[in-house]
Amino acid sequence: MIAVVCLNPALDVTHHVTAVDWAGVNRPAQVHTRPGGKGLNVARTLAAIGARVLVLGLAGGVTGDGVSTALGEMGVPATFTPVSGETRRTFTVVDQRCGTSALFSEPGPVVRPGEFAAFTTTYRAALAGCAAVVLSGSLPPGVPRDAYATLTRLAAAAAVPAVLDSHGEALRLGAAAGPAIVKPNLAELEAIAGRPLATPDGADRRAVALAARELRAAGPRAVVVTLGAEGLHADTDEGSWRAVPPGTVTGNATGAGDSVAAGLAHGLALGRPWQERLRHAVALGTAAAAAPVAGEFSHADYTRALPEVTVHPDAVHSGEVG
Repeated sequence: MIAVVCLNPALDVTHHVTAVDWAGVNRPAQVHTRPGGKGLNVARTLAAIGARVLVLGLAGGVTGDGVSTALGEMGVPATFTPVSGETRRTFTVVDQRCGTSALFSEPGPVVRPGEFAAFTTTYRAALAGCAAVVLSGSLPPGVPRDAYATLTRLAAAAAVPAVLDSHGEALRLGAAAGPAIVKPNLAELEAIAGRPLATPDGADRRAVALAARELRAAGPRAVVVTLGAEGLHADTDEGSWRAVPPGTVTGNATGAGDSVAAGLAHGLALGRPWQERLRHAVALGTAAAAAPVAGEFSHADYTRALPEVTVHPDAVHSGEVG
């Protein structure tokens, strides 16, 4: 079983607009409402590819009840520790003319110390039956900024490898606790590195490789950087790889990185070699980006992309860039 920790779940609302008018009235052609937040996107992807999964998190209020009920209807098991505040919402606006999207994410409820302590007790008990754990998303107000570091260490004590996908201080402190995999995107890696890692033409491969290596030296056993349409850069103790998706993908990229995290966690739990972990992760991310709703994907898109993903050793592992 793979446990997915989602301390800041959300009710995701996605609006599809023919052409966004940021100064006027917009009337969405389609509206989709789903339980969301990064961790729930990961869990739904894992469940969709047949993995046994359990969501662990914090939820409160009417929105929290709605998220829990919806997950149950989707067949995704969840154990939420109740909090007194209201679970947040996120809003994604998809501009169908441009093929772009914008995400508006609320901060989440204030969590009391006793509420987080109760969650930690539940988490400790759940680790006993897990092959891997995913720590995903932002921390709501009130949760200690080193929460992911604490949860990573608890997982390590139970011999459960952790995949960490967060940002900012939560990512930096969590990475130092030594998770199996840390998965930042380019912007998150730039924030940790404290310098730009891209040019007007896209990611600077040399700069990304150096920053990923620096982050891995701080604690995690592997760093996998998501680079959007450019795929993944992975720096591991077994080598460095590039994984590139087939062709150009347009659509709603919200949730694509979460599908990548799901693929990495699934490969970790199954003991797949790194090349196969990356291949499946990129194929899942590609399929998720092509789907109209965040956190969902077409199995046909996934299986079609899988053999077309290119994975090869990256020369930067030996100090060179090809």
